[in-house]
Amino acid sequence: MKLLKLVPDDTNIRFLRWRVPFYVVSLILIAASWGLVMTKGLNYGVDFAGGQEVRLTFEQREEAPIPALRDLVGGLGYGEPTIQRFGDANQVSIRIRLPENIEAIEGGANAVGNEVIAAIDAEYPNVRRDGNETVSGKVASEFREKAVYALLAAMLAIALYIWVRFEWQFGVGALFALFHDVSLALGMFALFQMEFSLQIIAAILAIIGYSLNDTIVVYDRIRENLKKYRKMPLPELLDRSVNETLARTVMTSLTLLIALLPLLLFGPASLFGLVAAITLGIFVGTYSSVYMAAPILIWLGVNSNSFVPEESVADRQERLARGEA
Repeated sequence: MKLLKLVPDDTNIRFLRWRVPFYVVSLILIAASWGLVMTKGLNYGVDFAGGQEVRLTFEQREEAPIPALRDLVGGLGYGEPTIQRFGDANQVSIRIRLPENIEAIEGGANAVGNEVIAAIDAEYPNVRRDGNETVSGKVASEFREKAVYALLAAMLAIALYIWVRFEWQFGVGALFALFHDVSLALGMFALFQMEFSLQIIAAILAIIGYSLNDTIVVYDRIRENLKKYRKMPLPELLDRSVNETLARTVMTSLTLLIALLPLLLFGPASLFGLVAAITLGIFVGTYSSVYMAAPILIWLGVNSNSFVPEESVADRQERLARGEA
């Protein structure tokens, strides 16, 4: 059986010919994304904005009916609830967003929690109440800070890893590509006011992982080619490296999209933000590994001597003794 090839062998696309226009477009998109985040803001979910948390145990069931609970609680008019299992499979934590100014009403937040419990109890008798508590704005603010620190720490750790594995210019290039991808993802959430929750933080970490994987594949080939074609101009060498990894990049991206698109089109509403973020990440991660991470090496001074080991005095003397220049 003949193997399917989406990209012909020996492609010779001059990707870096358009590096300056693409860089300008990307910088505009990054600025626009942060402008949206600063002006429109992110639509924080209960995790980051605070709300009411209800914990329940379905004593006569082995497993909590989470999809049905999402429909039931979502129909109460408090927005999309966040429902997660905790402890055993029949224990759930339900978090809902509170109406504005309800915290100013004594007992108002707990009344909302009681309404949720009553609605569930009517549908599923003998549900045990384990908790009905308010998640304050201060706690939510701490969640936001920790999420930001987690993202920054992940990006810095990755940049350091690439710095050690390659050269410092490669670490800077990878960090800039990751900053580009994360900025555009945040811009999408600010533009469409999609709910931004802990689930989306997980999606952004997945974007970072995918983008990094693609960037390392391209960087590995650049390093090999730098050692192999020492007199080749760097733009030509970068184009060659990207072309040599193109088939792998296209196939990886396509298989991921095949898995994600059905979820994006027909999946549950609760997963839409997560899947949309990862789908966007596949496009921008692939783009940034070609047009952000590779061209920046030219401006950061990578050249044919970048991976040549430094010659010691003894080695130099030995080479001269052999009569080599």
